[in-house]
Amino acid sequence: MRESYLPGRITFISHAATAAVRRAAFPLDEPIEPRELEKLRSIGWIPPQVRQVYAGPEQRTRQTAMAMGLDPILSAELKDLDYSSWRGKSLDEVQSTDPDGVRRWLTDIDAAPHGGESIQNFLARIECWLTGQHSSGHTLAVTHPAVVRAAVVLTLQAPAQSFWRIDIPPVSMTDLRSNGQFWSLRSSGCPLSGDGN
Repeated sequence: MRESYLPGRITFISHAATAAVRRAAFPLDEPIEPRELEKLRSIGWIPPQVRQVYAGPEQRTRQTAMAMGLDPILSAELKDLDYSSWRGKSLDEVQSTDPDGVRRWLTDIDAAPHGGESIQNFLARIECWLTGQHSSGHTLAVTHPAVVRAAVVLTLQAPAQSFWRIDIPPVSMTDLRSNGQFWSLRSSGCPLSGDGN
C-alpha cells in the first residue's frame, strides 16, 4: 500500500429546504428558507474530522455549509442536475404544458426534454467525481439530493432508473466508504443530530 494512500470516505449532507423544495418545483439558484436556517443552526451538529470539505456552487448549498460552520471548496462537479428551461416551474406546471417531455424524462435516462442534463450525463459527471475520491481520506460534501441519489445509484451499481426510487430528505447524511476500487454504502438519508452523526 502506498504511503500516500488514505482510505476514501465521503459524508454527503443534503442542503436545507428551499421554497422550490416546498412547492415541488425545479430549483433556481434560490436561498434556503430562513426558518430552515434557524433549524439547521439549532441542531448543534458537530462535523467529523475530515480532510476536505466541498459544496456545490449554488446559494442553497453554500448557505447550508456556512450555517453548519463549514468553509467549503466550491465544486462545479457537485452542482445540481441542470433542468434548464424547467427551472423555477413546478412539476405540475411542466406536466400541463409538456406531458410528453415529463414522460420521456422519467422513463428515458438519455432524454433531456428541458434542454439541460440527461440523467445518464448527470450520473457520468458524479461518477467522475467519485472516482477521484477513492484515496482522498474523509471528504465532507454539502450538495443536492439529486447528487446524493446519483452517488447511491453508482455505489450500488444499480440500474440508472433506480435514481427515481431513492429518497434523500433535506439536511440528511449519506455515508460512503471506499476500499480503493469500489464504494460501499454505509448509510443513507439519515437525519443530522447533535452528536456529529
